[in-house]
Amino acid sequence: MLFFSFFKTLVDTTVTVELKNDISIRGTLKSVDQYLNIKLDDISVVDDLKYPHLSSVRNVFIRGSVVRYVHLSSGSVDTALLEDATRREAAQAATKVRQG
Repeated sequence: MLFFSFFKTLVDTTVTVELKNDISIRGTLKSVDQYLNIKLDDISVVDDLKYPHLSSVRNVFIRGSVVRYVHLSSGSVDTALLEDATRREAAQAATKVRQG
């Protein structure tokens, strides 16, 4: 759930999603769900000469299982918050192991 919560904080920021078929799409993150499916608005394809058929598309829904990477600007990531959330999740996992 850590990644889901993290991506929810990035709604309305510009991200670049690299797909497993080597297409990179840049757009405004509008929503993400627990399966890490992503909805982008105002998209542009990074290599539009290679994929001209995508030039007329403005909004996309990307299934989470086809995403290779999500590129973010360094200014949009609150690293202290992310580190704290990671520590809390690790502590919760350790507690579960000790209890059961």
